[in-house]
Amino acid sequence: MEEWDIYDKYRIKKGKVVTRGDTLNADEFHLVIHVAIINSNNQLLIQQRQPFKKGWPNLWDITVGGTAQAGETSQQAAERELFEELGYAFDFTTIRPHFTINFQRGFDDYYILKAEVDLTKLTLQETEVQNVKWAYKDEIVTLIQSKQFIPYHFSVIDMIFDMKDQLGIFSS
Repeated sequence: MEEWDIYDKYRIKKGKVVTRGDTLNADEFHLVIHVAIINSNNQLLIQQRQPFKKGWPNLWDITVGGTAQAGETSQQAAERELFEELGYAFDFTTIRPHFTINFQRGFDDYYILKAEVDLTKLTLQETEVQNVKWAYKDEIVTLIQSKQFIPYHFSVIDMIFDMKDQLGIFSS
């Protein structure tokens, strides 16, 4: 049973916990994280979701993602999801998300890591991930257009690749 902390519109915890699937009130929000790993060839590590997943079965997705569990910070959720889904350990305690996107029911934090990951050494979570591969931005756009990738706005994919070397709105 998955439990989530509830936040107000200012991202302050309301002291309320809900179970996944519960209906949230209009003034209640939850926290979601995504981790995008980009290698030195400017490729994003993407994962293919299992065919039996309730949401977006068989589609390709950003490296990892998921909802923060009750009591977790954004960083703790990112660390847990990355290890659970791919068996890849990374310490997020000293970093902040590269960007956050507000959505109707919550906050979506995006972390971007630059790393050389040997795909053969990953341990894929059988209940979540069926496959992983490296993909260039244009390949991801083609996968989105052909409905083989979760239908992110193209600007989100652009942002991941554009922000990989920096934080903030100014180019370096």
